[in-house]
Amino acid sequence: MTYLQAMVRGTDLNRSPGFYCDLLGLREGRRQVHDKDRFTPVFLATPAESHVAAR
Repeated sequence: MTYLQAMVRGTDLNRSPGFYCDLLGLREGRRQVHDKDRFTPVFLATPAESHVAAR
């Protein structure tokens, strides 16, 4: 599959990795916690492109 970028809003960061990583096979590259603004972007990538998400 080829895609450039996608964004999905989730409400439970404790349950989401189970779906995206365990079922879809994606890997977490990085996570940026913004406590003041109350959001946390989590960057995911395919195993072949996990080096891209780690930047």
